[in-house]
Formats: sequence, C-alpha cells, structure tokens
Amino acid sequence: MFRVGMIFAVLAAVSFTPVHVQEFCQSTNSDCPSHDKNPSDTFRSRWNISVLNLIEDLDQFRVSCKKLIESFPMDEVDGNFVRTVKNCIFSKSIPTPLRGPLRLAAVSKDVIEGILDLDVAVTQSEDFLNYASGGRLLPGSVPLAHRYGGHQFGYWAGQLGDGRAHYLGQYTNRKGEVWELQLKGSGKTPYSRSGDGRAVIRSSVREFLCSEAMHSLGIPTSRAASLIVSDEPVFRDQFYNGNVRTERGAVVLRLAKSWFRIGSLEILAQSGEVDLLRQLLDFVIDKHFTPISLDDPDKYLVFFSTVVNETAHLIAQWMSVGFAHGVCNTDNFSLLSITIDYGPFGFMESYNPNFIPNSSDDEGRYRIGAQANIGLFNLEKLLMALSPVLSKKQQKEANIILKGYGDVYQLRIHQLFKAKLGLLGEDEDDGYLIAFLLRMMEETQSDFTMTFRQLSEVSDLQLHSRDFTQMWALEDLSSHELFSDWLSIYLLRLSRQQNDGDVDRQNKMKNVNPRYVLRNWMAESAIRKAESSDFSEVELLHHILSSPFVTQETAEEAGYAARPPQWARMLKVSCSS
Repeated sequence: MFRVGMIFAVLAAVSFTPVHVQEFCQSTNSDCPSHDKNPSDTFRSRWNISVLNLIEDLDQFRVSCKKLIESFPMDEVDGNFVRTVKNCIFSKSIPTPLRGPLRLAAVSKDVIEGILDLDVAVTQSEDFLNYASGGRLLPGSVPLAHRYGGHQFGYWAGQLGDGRAHYLGQYTNRKGEVWELQLKGSGKTPYSRSGDGRAVIRSSVREFLCSEAMHSLGIPTSRAASLIVSDEPVFRDQFYNGNVRTERGAVVLRLAKSWFRIGSLEILAQSGEVDLLRQLLDFVIDKHFTPISLDDPDKYLVFFSTVVNETAHLIAQWMSVGFAHGVCNTDNFSLLSITIDYGPFGFMESYNPNFIPNSSDDEGRYRIGAQANIGLFNLEKLLMALSPVLSKKQQKEANIILKGYGDVYQLRIHQLFKAKLGLLGEDEDDGYLIAFLLRMMEETQSDFTMTFRQLSEVSDLQLHSRDFTQMWALEDLSSHELFSDWLSIYLLRLSRQQNDGDVDRQNKMKNVNPRYVLRNWMAESAIRKAESSDFSEVELLHHILSSPFVTQETAEEAGYAARPPQWARMLKVSCSS
C-alpha cells in the first residue's frame, strides 16, 4: 500500500444545494428541465410571486448609490483618466458605451426574474441592451469604480481597482435582498492602468456561464444577468507572445451582495488611511456581518474569524467539484467568501493536484492542489491589513485563529468527500479510503467529475461484479493494480451502513456529484461559435448547467458527460481578456 498524506493541502464549509434527482431525462418528459420550465418557475411558487407583479418597464426599475456615496469620501478628481487615487473608496466613473450593433448573447432568467424582479421579456428591448452595456444609466445610478489593491502572484502590486468594471448601484428586491449591480467590460476608469477597459467575447462567455453554473452547483458566487456583445474591435495578445489579434467587445451585467475584497482593505492599510480603513470595516460589518455588534470591542477580531472560516469553507467546495480559480490574488478574494472575478479558471478533468488552469501561471502558484494554502496566504495578508485597528492582544488572538484555518479546511474536505462517496456516520478509516481512491485516480489519470458520478450511478450488484459497461471513468480507475483492494474496503464500509439501501445511496451521491461541469473544451466550443455570432451553444450550456446533477438527453447527445475530445488537451486559457 502507500502512505496517506494530505491530499488537498488545507480545508472548508457550506452544504450543496439540494437537487431533485431523476435517473434519466427525456426531453419530452414534462418533469425535465427545458426552456419552457426554468428554475425561476420554482422561485415564483416558492415565494408566491405572481408573474403579473414583475416589472415590465425598465424605466420603473431603480437602483441607488446613496448608501455608498453618503458613507464614504469620494475621489475628488473627476474623469476616467488613469491616476493614483488617495483617501477614498470609490471614484465616479461613467461607462463608455459599446459601439453597436449590440446583441443579447445570453440571459439568466433566474437572475432577471428571481433576483431583479424583471419580466424576462424586457431583455429583448433596445432599452435593456443599452442599460446592460453601459450606453444608458439605470434610474438612480451614479456609476462608480472601486479603488483596491492586492497581492498578485505573491507580491504587492499597489493600486489596482476596477479597471474595466462600473458599479451601477444597489437594488433591493421584493424579498428584501440587496444586490449590487456591476458592468464588466464597460470601458476605462481611473484604475485601468494601461488597459482599454474592455472585455472580449471569450472571457465574457466564460464568466457568464461559470457564474451561473457555480450557483447551480451550490457554491457561493457572484451571479450573471446578461451577456451583450458588439462589433466593436478590441485588440488582444491572448498568450502574450506578440500575436495581437482583433476580437469583439462584450459586457456582462453581474451581481453580488458585495464586491468588497481583501484588496479593498489592503490598499487603505498600505496607504496609512487608518480612519478610512475603520470606516470601511464598520460599513462591511454593519451591512454584511449583522450578528457582529458594532459596539463589540472585538468586532474586527470576530470579523476576521468569520472570514477565515468561510474562506476555508469556500475553497473546500471548489475542491469538491474540481474547480481551480486560476488567479487567487488577494484582489480576487471576496470578504463575503463568494467566488468572484472569473478569469482563467478551469474544472479539472483527469485528477491531478498539479492541474494549472492559467497558462500565464508559469510557476504553478495557483495549481488546484495549492488553492487551500493560497487561501491561507491571502488570509495572512488580510490580517496584516487589519493590524492597524487591532490591539497587540487581538493580533495574538487573530494569529491563533489563523492557525486553526487548516483544521477547519480539513474537516470540511473530509465531510464533502465522505458525502461524495455516500459514507454515513463516522469511521476512523474513512480518510484512508478517500486518500486511497484519489491516489488511484491520479495514477490512472481518471476523470475527476465522472469517476465520482459513475460511482453514484453504479449499483451494488455492479460494484460486486465489477460490471462497468459504458462507464468509461470507472473502467479507467479499475485498471489500477490496487483497485480490487480499494473496492473491497469500500463495499465493506457501505455494508455497515444500516437503513441505507442501494437506491438511497445512489440518490444521495447523485445530489452532490454533478454529471456536468463547465469543462474548458465545452466553453471553448461555445466561444468559437459565439465569435461567429452563433450563441446556440452558450444557451445550451447555460440551460444544461442549471441542472448539473440531473441526467439530460441533450447533454448526453452533445457529449458533455463523455470522454473529453483529444483536442481538449491542447487548450490554454490566459489572463489576457
């Protein structure tokens, strides 16, 4: 056998969204996901919201920037020209409209109706195209660009900020939720550095699809409402090799409960703006960490402890679905511990702790197996940013909290992978069973997503007979010389689970092991079509990935659960977008 070590590095918590599992979905079945039956339909019944109450006129839709403008000093300098900004959190910055013609490439009905209270029919209007691409301001909007800094690839990068994003305002929906709307790709701001403030189709398709796919996987994330593309030429050197090519501009309308990140605090601490640091911390705690009292003398310490725990939880969830963020800089780590700023991400195919989704990451700093340790690094930088507002005693206590990060992460990883294997109760050998499986997967290059999914779908009888017909990932795994040993341990462990029938086990496992994730080759196929103004595969992927745990006929026909094509191995994704 082999020694069991730490398979993933360090740990995290939050449960998967429960999903109704069907064995197989025929497109003619009325219970199947379809373009006629959307997740927002479930939302309406859950919240008893009538379609008649949805906003049908965009002029009635209002956002507000009042809280932010009244809470913080604004940049005293006007204009979108690049500059060093001091003593503020935001700069006023007007979006630069995309040059037309404009086209709605994708829309999330779940976001439009379920969060923004809009009738999805409004997205077909010229007004929506203008509002969602920066050509016209929503009623109440005072567009802002956020000032922040960050550690990029381990080094302090100084002032960064929203270089191609504009904050449009807050929207309070009928459930009382407050969401912050932002355009990405909407032109220059004071923080654009040498950039043009634009985003291109390939990165925008990826952000739109992955934001919504991660939400459907039950992982905390920003959301994407729409994707609008234009014919405006944008020049990019995609792989930084001197081959500049003309691409087309695009804008994503995205939402989050907050866009504040670790870098939001770092820039203030680094600049010695301690009063403003306290002001921002109090605002974030008051609005987003409501169990913490602003009168508590340890409020910043409790805030730090919460972020430590939730960051560990988030990264463990990433790992449980094989997701690698790709650019885990401190400016891309949310204070609310949600997934933000989708760049060169990737879902791991063959299990490999050294999987690197970002072709710009020459040293593999952000490889998937290092993500938990990078989370720890980023939290160390958060603690440094908080140090000016912590007493010496609180700093010592914060360091003790930080040392507990690894235990939190390891506990959550253990819980998540037990669930992926359908293991109930506690057994001292469960960690060994999980590690044994992952080692075999690594040595046989077994597919991460489909190995766990097919273990969810295989019956007890098939496991005992090792009948893996049409189960390509399990066939790969079973080629390992120790597979029989592992299988015997696994079957013995399952046999000790009382009142847990085979079908119950399969259903529980299917609820946490997706059949479909946004693999790079799938995104690339959709992008190639989108660049030729064919958005059919973007729509198809968005539809399928909204129900990733449910077997769908259209997805099977498209090969989304099949062995990845050979050309997928040659794909590269970079920071250039």
